[in-house]
Amino acid sequence: MRVVKEAEERKNEILDAADELFGEKGFEGTSTKDILEKVGIARGTLYYHFKSKEAIMDALIDRYSTRILSEARVIAADKSIPVSERIIGVVMALNVSGESGQEMKGHIHKPQNALMHQKIEKVIISNVPQILADIIREGIELGLFNTPFPYECMEMVVIYLNTVFDDDMVEMTDEERVTRVRAFVFNLERLLGAERGSLMYVLELFANKDGGNHE
Repeated sequence: MRVVKEAEERKNEILDAADELFGEKGFEGTSTKDILEKVGIARGTLYYHFKSKEAIMDALIDRYSTRILSEARVIAADKSIPVSERIIGVVMALNVSGESGQEMKGHIHKPQNALMHQKIEKVIISNVPQILADIIREGIELGLFNTPFPYECMEMVVIYLNTVFDDDMVEMTDEERVTRVRAFVFNLERLLGAERGSLMYVLELFANKDGGNHE
């Protein structure tokens, strides 16, 4: 068991070093030699744990994603929280607002980390719609929403938010952002078959986050 523990600790040391280096120099600007020197290990030790630099990046993304998605799933499953508040809670968790999320956000918005950005987007689009759709289905049972396509609606929402409200993808003035958010809420209510004005709390969410900082 000690051997397993030591292997896991070494693996995490490599990931921690790569995490710091990717943040400083970007994925493209970091070499395996940089990682070796930072951890103080031989090349063979590195390749025992990871076959390539991209494998290290994938492991880092898994680590970030596990933390953030776990938090989102815990919030989504808490039936003591009203449906609308759970939707906000999940969005906030996925808004990379936590400590690990801020680290990740700092990395992926570097031009040198375009591949990392793309991989994170894939994780979000593959996982988030289902988390939100489960909450929407509860809302349908409670009579708050009326749509035969809860998953597809949330897929549209997640893709839209992660494209339009990603500063790397679409540049907007504050005024344009406010208009986009109003349009988003207007159309979200219709997508979900919700009562008009019932989702206006989403505007407050974006206002509190300075217009929304979605990854």
